[in-house]
Amino acid sequence: MFDFLKKLFSQTDNSQLIEAINNKPFLVDVRTPGEYSSGSVNEAVNIPLDKLPDQINKFRNKRNVIVFCRSGARSSRAKRILNQNGINNVINGGSWQNVNEMINQRKTGG
Repeated sequence: MFDFLKKLFSQTDNSQLIEAINNKPFLVDVRTPGEYSSGSVNEAVNIPLDKLPDQINKFRNKRNVIVFCRSGARSSRAKRILNQNGINNVINGGSWQNVNEMINQRKTGG
């Protein structure tokens, strides 16, 4: 069961995430405003998952999009919603901490 859930909610491997980070992505935290205000990735915008369908135009013409949340489940759904609306350059970054760590590693050269 764990393997099934891990595959279902697994994020993109970090090499793809790092490549996207290196190309000035549109960073989107899909958690609730309350969760977002408790901490997120610098320069990320908050577009909660339930508001995403009404905000599709914000994603058009973005070269790279990274979506993330608390665990990767909501960002997985966000990626699917965006793909269904023709936004295909989307990476599920998983948790906001994972995305933040990858950005910080890039900055420090680690």
